[in-house]
Amino acid sequence: MVKIILKDIPDLDKIDVYEKHGGFSALKKVLKEMKPDDVIETVKKSNLRGRGGACFPTGLKWSFMPKGNEKPKYLLCNGDES
Repeated sequence: MVKIILKDIPDLDKIDVYEKHGGFSALKKVLKEMKPDDVIETVKKSNLRGRGGACFPTGLKWSFMPKGNEKPKYLLCNGDES
C-alpha cells in the first residue's frame, strides 16, 4: 500500500503517534457526544456503501437495528468486504 495523505508521519502504526495526529477522534465523538440516531443519519448523509457487490447503503442497513427494547443488541460486520 502506498501512503499518500499520511506519508509524512513516521511511526503512524504506533497508537500514541496515531492519537497525537487525531486518531480515534471520530470514534470518541460518536461514543461521547452523539446519539445512535445521529450517527446513523451522519452515515446516511455520507453515502457510505458496502463493498460486497450490491453497494448497499450502510446508513440504511444500520437503521434496521431494532429500537425501543432494553435488551442488548448486536451488530455484526463483515470485515472481509473492506
